[in-house]
Amino acid sequence: MTLRRTVAIGMAVVMAALMAAAPAVAATEPAPADKIDLNSATVEQLDSLPGVGPTLAGRIVEYREKAGRFGSIEELLNVKGIGERNFQKIEPRLKVTKPSGKGSK
Repeated sequence: MTLRRTVAIGMAVVMAALMAAAPAVAATEPAPADKIDLNSATVEQLDSLPGVGPTLAGRIVEYREKAGRFGSIEELLNVKGIGERNFQKIEPRLKVTKPSGKGSK
């Protein structure tokens, strides 16, 4: 077997392995149960989001404490430091729960 043929076969094997791993990489999106609730998330949980560090996570919690519960995920855009691009990256990982219990509608 020639060196050129050996290299070509080796590259084909590597490419096949990479293509087989692609679905596993794509499956890293969180399942709905793994979404972070803006109305109960801690600074540490928010800090785990891409592009959100401890300072921005603190601003999100501070906003929630001052303005009250988030009514929608889009309300996050009112927090200083959350721009449209950052919002689009983290939006699939977020949810907003409505209050439950007596008196809620």
